[in-house]
Amino acid sequence: MQDVKTIGSNGQISFGKRYAGRQVCVEEQEPGVWLVRTVTVIPDNELWLNTSKAQSDLQRAMAWASAHPADDTDTQHALDQMTRG
Repeated sequence: MQDVKTIGSNGQISFGKRYAGRQVCVEEQEPGVWLVRTVTVIPDNELWLNTSKAQSDLQRAMAWASAHPADDTDTQHALDQMTRG
């Protein structure tokens, strides 16, 4: 798709509402030539969640949770144990 846009006096270009709020990476490939791509930025303190180990651990935890549905048959016993330490 090719579309001609005008850079406004404030230096901005509108890509339309469907991209509103998205983050983009703007790469100047040469003077006057830009590559604009939508991106998802992961904060440094959450980057570990994107590792294969974290994903494997999460899959294992989800499988365990599926095989062991929650119930409240022994809630009082569990609460008693937690309050005793």
